[in-house]
Amino acid sequence: MTIRLPRADGTLRAYEPRTEPLLFPPGTPFTSRTVFSAAHVVADPRADVSPDSPAAVDWDATLAFRRHLWAHGLGVAEAMDTAQRGMGLDWAGAAELIRRSAAEARTAGGRIACGVGTDQITGGALAEIRAAYEEQLAVVEEAGAQPILMASRALAAAASGPEDYLEIYGHLLRQSAEPVILHWLGPMFDPALKGYWGSADLDAATKVFLEVIAAHPDKVDGVKVSLLDARREIGLRRRLPKGVRCYTGDDFHYPELIAGDEQGFSHALLGVFDPLGPLAAEAVRVLDTGDTAGFRELLDPTVALSRHLFQPPTRFYKTGVVLLAWLAGHQSHFTMVGGLQSARSLPHLARAYELADGLGLFPDPALAEQRMTNLLSLYGVNP
Repeated sequence: MTIRLPRADGTLRAYEPRTEPLLFPPGTPFTSRTVFSAAHVVADPRADVSPDSPAAVDWDATLAFRRHLWAHGLGVAEAMDTAQRGMGLDWAGAAELIRRSAAEARTAGGRIACGVGTDQITGGALAEIRAAYEEQLAVVEEAGAQPILMASRALAAAASGPEDYLEIYGHLLRQSAEPVILHWLGPMFDPALKGYWGSADLDAATKVFLEVIAAHPDKVDGVKVSLLDARREIGLRRRLPKGVRCYTGDDFHYPELIAGDEQGFSHALLGVFDPLGPLAAEAVRVLDTGDTAGFRELLDPTVALSRHLFQPPTRFYKTGVVLLAWLAGHQSHFTMVGGLQSARSLPHLARAYELADGLGLFPDPALAEQRMTNLLSLYGVNP
């Protein structure tokens, strides 16, 4: 069957969906890389909420999706920006998500790391920001998950210079029970984080970031870098202390960064591995055998989809991620907390469907086609 998909100029183009998926069954744990997928949350479509209401989460579907990721060997990075942290999911919802997912991880035997931030406050002095971080760190540690120290909008607004970042992060690392992951999220993902680490100059910011790590290398498991700049990430990972991992958060260049070079490689903590989960897991298992070319052959074709999902405004990539989860049958609806399903245009969503279908990502292509047809009809497009 051929369906008609809208172009950006409003015209329609014929597309013939594939009939057979690429199926990647669960496999053995990874041996060469540590890989996390940042996972989305599934909204409760029956809840009577407004865009300003606290998030209403479908917990059964949300936890089922995490079991799907664990089954394929991926770790789950929980309560991160992919879960709409700070874009529909408030701290109360994030805390509940952390507790539930950590308990589920113990049952499933899955790896989990959870975001620690300051989003229970909207501003304040440094002492208040430090206390907010401490509160969230305690929740994650009590849940038995690995902490990910996320960038703080409040700290970005309150810090007067690099010394404030050194003080806050130094304090948190000294008191953390286990090594953490430090997350440097660029302003393309959150404009409020411009000038993080005390400078809009990325060379100066990198120097401060490395100072934090060098002062507490035993408390830093790794760093997640989300700047969409492969050259800068490679330069950073070559300067990390021995034993500190670099987790790529670069959704534009991840195949080459994970494959690495003669001087090293990146591990991964990626939002795009939410829709790519089984395929990405298979690619890493191929890499585990030493077959870099086979790894690239599997993963390189996915970059076009990732670049599409993460195109500016990059922070709205979650809409495409949830669309693909719905089309793949992981949830029964295309509804997001905060009404964020409206954040991308119909042509954008149609192209995401086309690219994902071309990759064979949908376990049931006929179901994906039917759901995409229904979505087009809701927008007044008769395929």
